[in-house]
Amino acid sequence: MFGQVVIGPPGSGKTTYCNGMSQFLTLLGRKVAVVNLDPANDRLPYECAVNVEDLIKLSDVMIEHSLGPNGGLVYCMDYLEKNLDWLESKLLPLIRDDHYLLFDFPGQVELFSLHSNAKNVISKLVRDLDLRLAAVHLVDSHLCSDPGKYVSALLLSLTTMIHLELPHINVLSKIDLIESYGKLAYNLEFYTDVQDLSYLQYQLDQDPRSAKYRKLTKELCNVIEDFSLVNFSTLDIQDRESVGNLVKLIDKTNGYIFAGIQGSIVEFSKIAAAPLDWEYNRTAAVQDKYMKDD
Repeated sequence: MFGQVVIGPPGSGKTTYCNGMSQFLTLLGRKVAVVNLDPANDRLPYECAVNVEDLIKLSDVMIEHSLGPNGGLVYCMDYLEKNLDWLESKLLPLIRDDHYLLFDFPGQVELFSLHSNAKNVISKLVRDLDLRLAAVHLVDSHLCSDPGKYVSALLLSLTTMIHLELPHINVLSKIDLIESYGKLAYNLEFYTDVQDLSYLQYQLDQDPRSAKYRKLTKELCNVIEDFSLVNFSTLDIQDRESVGNLVKLIDKTNGYIFAGIQGSIVEFSKIAAAPLDWEYNRTAAVQDKYMKDD
């Protein structure tokens, strides 16, 4: 069975991604199940097949144990790890029915770069249920407009890739809004291909706020380049071609394309053909109205 582990910092668009990706894959003919593993995500725009809030809620944990949101999320992930049999029992019927799984994880980056609980949950699912998962790490594209924040995003992506030990795709989300954040110092390919980061040094030198961190930033850039693991795909969740290209890449990464060659050819032909009835804008508008009315 195949699926995606959707991660990324708060505000990077994980829930919106799961909503749009589930719609797109359904149009291709796949049976898709979205699994919400964020105990703080209580207003879901998508139909949720499994919801961790049925097991534990962040709000309850914060009240009962006098924890803040960060400590509460770590507690919730620890609790999920200790009660993984609950999650596996919920997933087994979906797996038997050949569903493609989308896991919507919390946005606390420490869970995927420092703590072991989320990694252990994913590893046990892969081992016990024989899942083929790819990590899709979303990063808000507005970080490209700030050299210091961009380097931080690169370092976070690299740390997460090494920590999770999954097939991994880094994605610059909200790429349709990137021009509204200001003019980029270099063309977009510089940021997606993660080319020679020494070019960022000039930009950093122009910012007096980063003067005391210049040497540290330079060394961090050297670390990122030494590993040579990080690059980015781009995503506009409202654009059929953008989503289709990302689906092709994910299918190669988690091995879906090799599971059934004939089926994959049919699906890829649907992505390439026009017009695919991609109505994310209309659906999202209806959902936004519903959430506001609620």
